[in-house]
Amino acid sequence: MTDIIRAKHAGFCFGVRSAIDKTEETLKSEEYKGKKVYTFGPLIHNKGVTDELEEKGARILKDLSDTEPGDVVIIRSHGEGETFYKEAEDRKLEVVDATCPFVLKIHRLVRQARDEGYRVVVVGDRNHPEVQGINGWCDNQAIIINSPEEAESLEEDHLFIVAQTTIRLELLEEILSIFDKKNKDFKVNNTICHATRERQESCRETAEICDAMIIVGSRDSSNTRKLMEIAEKTCENCYFVENIEDLPLKDLLKYNKIGLAAGASTPERIIKEVISSMSEFITENQEDNLMHALMEEIEKSLRLPRTGEIVTGEVIQVSDREVVVNLGCKKDGIITRDELTLEGDQKLTDLFKEGDEIQAKVIKTDNGDGNILLSKKKLEVNEHWDEINAALEDRSFVNVKVVKEVNGGVIASYKEVFGFIPLSQLSDRFVESAAEFVGKVLPVRVTRVDQKKGKAVFSHKAFLVEEKQAKVAEIWEGLNVGDVVEGTVMRFTDYGAFVDIGGLDGLLHISEISWGKLKHPQEVLSIGEKIQVKILAMNTEKGKISLGLKQNQPEPWTIIDEKYQVGQIISGKVVQIKDYGAFVELEPGLDGLVHISEIAHKRVTNIADELTVGQEVEAKILEIDKDKKRISLSIKETLDNPVVEDVVPADDEEFEAADVAEEEVSEE
Repeated sequence: MTDIIRAKHAGFCFGVRSAIDKTEETLKSEEYKGKKVYTFGPLIHNKGVTDELEEKGARILKDLSDTEPGDVVIIRSHGEGETFYKEAEDRKLEVVDATCPFVLKIHRLVRQARDEGYRVVVVGDRNHPEVQGINGWCDNQAIIINSPEEAESLEEDHLFIVAQTTIRLELLEEILSIFDKKNKDFKVNNTICHATRERQESCRETAEICDAMIIVGSRDSSNTRKLMEIAEKTCENCYFVENIEDLPLKDLLKYNKIGLAAGASTPERIIKEVISSMSEFITENQEDNLMHALMEEIEKSLRLPRTGEIVTGEVIQVSDREVVVNLGCKKDGIITRDELTLEGDQKLTDLFKEGDEIQAKVIKTDNGDGNILLSKKKLEVNEHWDEINAALEDRSFVNVKVVKEVNGGVIASYKEVFGFIPLSQLSDRFVESAAEFVGKVLPVRVTRVDQKKGKAVFSHKAFLVEEKQAKVAEIWEGLNVGDVVEGTVMRFTDYGAFVDIGGLDGLLHISEISWGKLKHPQEVLSIGEKIQVKILAMNTEKGKISLGLKQNQPEPWTIIDEKYQVGQIISGKVVQIKDYGAFVELEPGLDGLVHISEIAHKRVTNIADELTVGQEVEAKILEIDKDKKRISLSIKETLDNPVVEDVVPADDEEFEAADVAEEEVSEE
């Protein structure tokens, strides 16, 4: 018998049901009696329902300019933009708001995000009325994306992300993953309706256990089309029907289990009509098929099994030498002692008795005495198939041995079962030649089984990926903010370096590499270098780790008294030249100013004539101001004064300019 399995969540969602109820209540209400009642656009994506409502008096309105004061306009569950309400008020219309509560929540979120200065991003179909309504609550300035490609090309930042209530969760997650990789600054609200998620999940679960799927709903319905996409990923035989006239009844006779899912705009009446039509047609035809089955049973009793066929029969006699089996045909089957697996001193009479049901494989259709020769040993390969099927079902791993290389992959054996491992599934890295795997035993996941054709497909890559994920999870568990760990510099960007800390990549921002200023990480780091880094922050949801290198050394100003004193002669490098002086780096993160008057004993008007950036110089420390983080240096104090000259002191304005510059540097 054919089973018809209805998905757990199918048909009207809460928002659609509420919109229809409000519309019918409005049509019956004394308050609106005698008034024209409209729905602004089709109430739902189902022509049968909208036709019924129109017959009851709810006409479909395309433009508010077609109304008159006092008319009643019902907002459908998809919702409308902010300007709609203002225009309706200006036209003195009575509004019945049937917007889905989940959509209303999105309206509030995007309006608040707009007011807070975010750039709103809506993940969904830009032509869908729900998305257009959402856009109307952020001045129609939302960025609407509906594919990973659109997400890749997005240049804006400081984003606030919401989703159309009926999109697939996988699409939203894929787009968020792209934003993560692009280091976008964003906030996200997963506004996919839980009813939508439940409907999609129950559709997927039903499709997994059925031979065919019927998706009931309007082709204009976005959420119904998504159910069809989900079903087609799992079930090979899927049919989209809007009503009973679309049912492929003859095709459905081929299937043992038929699943049914329905979109949020599909009335219960339509669902029941479809199920009833299928049940009646299938039942009538299966009664006819019953007679054919009985005839086939009779023919089967007359037909002898073929060599290699697996047969089931009843034990009718057991001796020390053989087991005689009634196969339901004109010949009995014989299983000799050699074709059975016995342990130790076991006898056939220990294992079998009359009346037992036994399964075996046909070796010969005639053993010379008019009987069919059977083998229990050769049937044991079926048990290996059972183990393979069990591994497929529970997603467990089995060990296989790679036997030989073939075009596109390798052949591997699990006991007596042979399967194929595609080249792409041999490893989690690129494999140029499969020859290196021949002879190896690999743990694999069973991905496909066709026992009738004797085929199985394995994946070693699935094992490696899961093993890697488990290792990464274990690494996450063992890390804490503040830990200092060893890492390997893997690659550079303009804003920092990515460091492998035992299987996880963390970002070492350029500002966290050195206490001094760097233009590029490669000034102090090299690819493959081992470094000790400190974990500054961890975000498990986004899988991001922020690292610091400079934290392993004290900030120079905190220990300046230990290394530097007034009057000390130091060596440093000129790192910056200004009109009023030159900055000399004592060490990363610690600069001192040589005022123009302290460069030489002579009057200096152009510092570039005396010094160049990168030049190594000696200077004397004149002053250390820890509160303002300033160091005053003098180069001329380290030089002999060959000739006494009249010195023109720097005026007050020059010193003030130098002070201001030092303050700016210290603030930086």
